[in-house]
Amino acid sequence: MPAPPAEGLSGADWHFRALESLYAAAAINGTFRSTLEIPKAGAARIRFEVDPTLFHAAGALHGAAYFKMLDDAAFYACNGLVSDRFLLTTAFNLHFTRPLRAGWCTAEGRWASGRRRVFVADARLLDADGEEAARGTGTFMRSHIPLSSLPGYRA
Repeated sequence: MPAPPAEGLSGADWHFRALESLYAAAAINGTFRSTLEIPKAGAARIRFEVDPTLFHAAGALHGAAYFKMLDDAAFYACNGLVSDRFLLTTAFNLHFTRPLRAGWCTAEGRWASGRRRVFVADARLLDADGEEAARGTGTFMRSHIPLSSLPGYRA
């Protein structure tokens, strides 16, 4: 269970800020520079700038970056509904619709179904003009890892 809410934060808001801190603390985000925002339970938004160091040989963003951002947005949308355990991705289906070459992008995740053991969320990746570049659907399940045991989980 999360620590008591910091002054001025409700239990849910404390949990959302702690998840944002957990995201920022992940070593992978040194490579994929990005920021997470959880505005409410069941929703998450990640902003990132397309970095040419992540391009494939044809000069556009590699699919690994599409997956990472969509998976993270869907994952955090679901983990916003769970305050005691870290979730794990069990499957993710990704559809590419257009290449990304430069500029700021947003990955938006939205919880779709499930609340007990398995969660499903949709995510979409938008370019700076709001045009969709990819979309995906993920399934996530509760792990045995308490959120409170993770060093980055704090508001």
